[in-house]
Formats: sequence, C-alpha cells, structure tokens
Amino acid sequence: MRSSFLDRFPRPVHHRIPNFVGADAAAHRLASLPEFQRAQCIKVNPDTPQKPVRHHVLSSGKTLLTPQPRLRTGFFSTLQFGEEDKAKIGQATSSAGVAQFGIPVDLDTKIKVDLIVVGSSVVDQNGCRLGKGEGFAELEYGMLRFMSSIDEDTLVVTTVHDCQVLPERDTIDPSLMLEHDVPVDLIVTPTRVIPTNTSIRKPPGILWHKLSPQKLAQIRILRELKARIEREQGISLPSGPDEVLPPLAERKQQGSVRGRSGGRGRGGGSRGRGQNRNSNRRSRQESES
Repeated sequence: MRSSFLDRFPRPVHHRIPNFVGADAAAHRLASLPEFQRAQCIKVNPDTPQKPVRHHVLSSGKTLLTPQPRLRTGFFSTLQFGEEDKAKIGQATSSAGVAQFGIPVDLDTKIKVDLIVVGSSVVDQNGCRLGKGEGFAELEYGMLRFMSSIDEDTLVVTTVHDCQVLPERDTIDPSLMLEHDVPVDLIVTPTRVIPTNTSIRKPPGILWHKLSPQKLAQIRILRELKARIEREQGISLPSGPDEVLPPLAERKQQGSVRGRSGGRGRGGGSRGRGQNRNSNRRSRQESES
C-alpha cells in the first residue's frame, strides 16, 4: 500500500490495520447490503478504518458490539442510540466514546451477534485474511463462540481498499493461515462486494493449545476465562508455546514529519519529557479512535 496516496492517519501502517482512503465508501456499500440491514447486533473491530462502519451501525438504530482495543482494559461493550441520542453517535464511534457510552459485557451476558466486521491488511478471494499479526480478532471470535453468541454460520465481513484484495489468480500462502485464524465470507471495498464462498472452517472457540503464556498474561479476561473453565470442569487446560509478541504500531502525531526536529532526537526541539509523554498519549488515543 503506497501510504502517500492510499492511507490516512494514523501512520505508519506497519503493525496496524491500514486506515485506507475510501473507508467511508466501503462502509456505505456494506450498509446497503441486505445482510447488514437484517442484522440487529453487529460486532465491529475498534480500528480506525472501521469507524464509519460503527457509525452506520449506530445511526441505523442497531446494537454495536465492540471490544476494548487489544482487550487490555476490559472486554466488550454494547452501544445503541435512539433518535433522541443520535447527536452522540460521532463521539461514540471512538474508543473514548465507547468508554463513555458503552455498556460493559461480561462472559455471562446473553447476546446474539448477527454479523461480524473485521479489519484486514490483505485478503484473498478465497477468504484467507491477514490482520496486523496480534491475533485479537481470533481471540474475540473464540470468546464469542464460547458465549454462544455466534456460530459457524455467522457471517464474517471485512472492509478494505481494492488494492488490499489479491487478484483472483493470487492467494495467500495457506501455511500462513493457522487453525485459529478466522476466514471471511464477504469482502467489501469502495467499489465491489466479493463473496468468497470460503471452504475454510472457522475455529470452534479458543484454541488454548495455541495461546502463548505471553498473550495470556496480556489479557485479563482470558486469564479469568481459563481459570473459570478449569475450576468448573476440573481440568487443566493446555498452554501454547512461548512467543515474542509483535511490536505495537509506532504512533506519530497527525501531520508530523520525520526529521522536522532538526536531528535533536525524538524529543523534537526544546520540548521536555513530560510534554513528549503527553503527546505520545494523545497520539495513542487518536490512533485507536
């Protein structure tokens, strides 16, 4: 993806779902589909390019189910607005808005999800999808299967730029798709709707033998779920092999240019450390909104 033409802030796109130009058009196309219109509750990832999808869900009066970014501060939240509250929708589609307006969901919440929307870095027309490499979409999917909120037939959709869809003659190397990876049933771009008719089976739940101790240590809700299952079933769940977790995306201020500080380091001129920490915090919040 040529970042100067096809992606928008936050940059760079490494280790994140690219915020592609045309995300609004792709969301509008998705919202026009009967599968979207029939759905009452839609789970949408918290990444920036799916922000317009979250807006369509809420402005249509549907229930939005969305996770906390990287599940680091909680689990899922639901949001729904009536006509009298629609002025709040723009704010509610950000991570800060979800924290303000969302209703927390726990593992015992009874909720039926009719449609799942995920982000992708690249996808092929057989339904193979690569994300940003952290595996959170798969973990969220597995937890929803545990909660009986979804099943094998729940439609999984991704919205991407046309250039993120491999040509029909090309495919993602099957060795890159692991047993816990979630294939997509439908690809929506600013110009096309592509049914994948995928033959890849979706994972039945959380595959504990694939879950590394490092990932488990990162996500409190998973630790609680594992302890609960072991306690209730009187078993010891397996653990996956150790892994080096992928780096988080580099966060930079919107409109900043590398090197603008004249070679004076990441501090950028005379700004002090406290100011840098505040700027990094603001940039991190923006990149997750």
